[in-house]
Amino acid sequence: MKFESAEQKRNFMLEEPVEKLVCRLAVPTILSMLVTSFYNMADTFFVGKLDTQSTAAVGVVFSLMAIIQAIGFLFGHGSGNYISRKLGAGDIEEAEKMSAVGFFTAFFAGVVIMAGCTLFIEPLSYLLGSTDTIQPYTIAYLRIILLGAPAMTASLVVNNQMRFQGSAFYAMIGIVSGAVINIALDPILIFWCGMGIAGAALATTVSQYLSFFFLLVMIRRGGNIQLRFQNFKPSLHFYKEMIRGGIPSLFRQGLASVATIFLNHAAGVYGDAAIAGMSIVSRIMMFANSALIGFGQGFQPVCGFNYGAKKYRRVLDAFAFCVKTAFFCLVGLAVAVFLFAPQLVTVFRKDPDVIKVAAAALRYSVLSLPLSAWIIMCNMMLQSIGKGLKASIVASARQGIFFLPLIMILPRFFGLTGVEACQAVSDFCALTVSIPLGVSVIREMQREEKE
Repeated sequence: MKFESAEQKRNFMLEEPVEKLVCRLAVPTILSMLVTSFYNMADTFFVGKLDTQSTAAVGVVFSLMAIIQAIGFLFGHGSGNYISRKLGAGDIEEAEKMSAVGFFTAFFAGVVIMAGCTLFIEPLSYLLGSTDTIQPYTIAYLRIILLGAPAMTASLVVNNQMRFQGSAFYAMIGIVSGAVINIALDPILIFWCGMGIAGAALATTVSQYLSFFFLLVMIRRGGNIQLRFQNFKPSLHFYKEMIRGGIPSLFRQGLASVATIFLNHAAGVYGDAAIAGMSIVSRIMMFANSALIGFGQGFQPVCGFNYGAKKYRRVLDAFAFCVKTAFFCLVGLAVAVFLFAPQLVTVFRKDPDVIKVAAAALRYSVLSLPLSAWIIMCNMMLQSIGKGLKASIVASARQGIFFLPLIMILPRFFGLTGVEACQAVSDFCALTVSIPLGVSVIREMQREEKE
């Protein structure tokens, strides 16, 4: 459906049946997440044809890429949440100002990250979890990846602002286009041009800038508010709102990166094969979770618009629909991955030592996968309605509050098995925190609805 104005889109978001609306918005976001995750796995797949050190290096650098993405999500989700609530309340002028503040701040932040990390690239590579044997490969990959930091942070802002305005289809085109280009460039630059791991990094950086360009074209369609520099009027009010709405994403993505760094160090005790194996598991689980996150991203604009318009029943109905649907889908996916874990790992690397570590870790990880239906949807609901503190606690629990101490404790008692099972144990602990926080907000909306 095409919209000629923001007002026409607002009416659609507030009146369309929520189950149909969530599915309509979720399909393009799921596709975006799957394709993006697939091209992340493509780097691991093609680099895995080189050697174990290159595979491990990609896993090490991925933790920094996650931090860069976390900065983009901070400004993208923070501004997007605010924009959706303001559009739901009919305040288009305020939404336009927030759009410009979020976009330009993210771009400038990307430039600072690029310059600062390049300056300290050698100590940074060790901090991320490189060993002496992996470090040359890490630097070769990292030096080129950092060139794409401004495009990466700014692209995530444009993508999320479009998504929170209900233009998930146009956002998908921008993201998927870059991902497809990355997948096509990987074998060309890595093998045909003989660039090795540097070719994989160049493919990713080029695709980031092309995706950025496509998103800037797509945002001009579908009745979206437009990015204009004259609307860039930074103020404490806008940054407070952006941080409140985006800090849960920063915690979720940033702590995931910190968790990966700790995981690399913990696995490094058992050799390069253990790092490579856990890197492969991280990519596979990211792919498995990407569909869930994409589904949740279809729910977020529905939540933000309707909460801003005080239509609490629609928010609650959409949340219940998402949790139930996601849970049953994840159960089926977990069973399939558990049964075929060794075969999945073999696609990326045929080293027996890598397969042994990765298959065991993958089976442990999927045991807790269905729990993510509540954890992720609860986090997204809390974030979308402006409950920043509660959303931040839920976002931090899974790979921060529980994972970080567990990754230091479990290996002491269970060795490599403690490393492999750490994420699953953390997920079960995170559920105990997210249930009471989510239920308290649900009851609050139920009371407000009755009043």
